[in-house]
Amino acid sequence: MRQRIAHIALLVKDYDEAIAFYTQKLNFTVVENTPLNEEKRWVIVTPPGANECSLLLAKAGNENQLKRVGDQAGGRVFLFLFTDDFWRDYNAMVAQKIKFARSPREEAYGTVAVFEDLYGNLWDLVEPSATN
Repeated sequence: MRQRIAHIALLVKDYDEAIAFYTQKLNFTVVENTPLNEEKRWVIVTPPGANECSLLLAKAGNENQLKRVGDQAGGRVFLFLFTDDFWRDYNAMVAQKIKFARSPREEAYGTVAVFEDLYGNLWDLVEPSATN
């Protein structure tokens, strides 16, 4: 038996502004952008080199969902972006004016810093240590 998590739905206010952030600021790739109706699209983005899990950008469809845009995890780190070169990606993100909520630090599991996406969701940027 084989299972995997294919997509993680990320609530967004607007498809195009979210696509612009992820592709222009984080260098993600749009894998799919299919209209479903006048209001909804199936938008999937992935980071460079990813082949397992992707983000499904899901436009908030009602007031309750709109309230949760940017706070899907109640203020905790929500998503984890692993990299093979922390300082390359950290410096590129700083150049793109990505807001970092916590400065880089060395942990037992690797080098990590916490950044915010365009709506305020918290992400870990992590270069795992050689043992992880």
